Amino acid sequence: MTQLRQHMSEDMEVRNLALNAQLSYLQQVSLFARHFGKSPDLLGREDIRTYQVYLTNEKKLSPGSIHTAIAALRFLYKVTLERDWAPEEVLPLPKKPQKLPIILSAEEVQRFLGCVLDVKHHAILTTCYAAGLRTSEAVQLKPTGIDSQRMVIRVEQGKGQKDRYVMLSPKLLEILRDYWKLRRPKAWLFPGDRADQPITRGAVGQACAKACDLSGLSKPVTPHSLRHAFAVHLLEAGADVRHHSTELAPMARSGPEVPDIFRYSAKPMASSMTRRCRPTPASCSFSLACSI
Repeated sequence: MTQLRQHMSEDMEVRNLALNAQLSYLQQVSLFARHFGKSPDLLGREDIRTYQVYLTNEKKLSPGSIHTAIAALRFLYKVTLERDWAPEEVLPLPKKPQKLPIILSAEEVQRFLGCVLDVKHHAILTTCYAAGLRTSEAVQLKPTGIDSQRMVIRVEQGKGQKDRYVMLSPKLLEILRDYWKLRRPKAWLFPGDRADQPITRGAVGQACAKACDLSGLSKPVTPHSLRHAFAVHLLEAGADVRHHSTELAPMARSGPEVPDIFRYSAKPMASSMTRRCRPTPASCSFSLACSI
């Protein structure tokens, strides 16, 4: 690791930037330096302008991707290299087109989830929809975060490194209980290939793409589009989604329940998983540490 890379990494660490942001910034600066074949501290304002034109006209990157590159270079030159010129003037942000997300109907969500064949993948994608979670939040869930007494799910260190509670549908609880009986996860609710590591976001994305192909839906489906569907279906059910997610918790009991599709899909899935489960002795109940 070069001294400049080490210095920038330390600057990001002391400012407590998210790990993914740190890795992304380092990658973007590395690509910038590789383009010119020089260390960034030897490059100036005209080089930066040339690089941004290259990203726009030759690489034809989307405005979102260019935003990431610019944020990384702004941090490098403003914080790490402490240049006396304003990076905001040298590195203008391109205007992002305003686009509406493509929303799945409740029937389309039901059809999609019915094509997720693996039990673990079905459980995590259902959780993304029924609790409105980001993929990065769903993969980090722990069994102890499922609070069946208060009917909430604890999300630890989500976006912005914030903890929060989200609603837990009774039908989602039923699905998670059936999944837990079958797989008995310990440290992570959705473990990866190694039990001590959570499932990766890439694995969730691949499972989603596979189910989308099987479903034959004309609309694109991603884990994040399930989150969009969650919000829209809540609005259609009459909920006020402007409130903070902690205020949504009581709705799991008495307010509009977003996963109406579970009225049709939860029982068949639960029974099919139960048939594949080994019989559990009556004395073997859920651990108190595992509240699901």
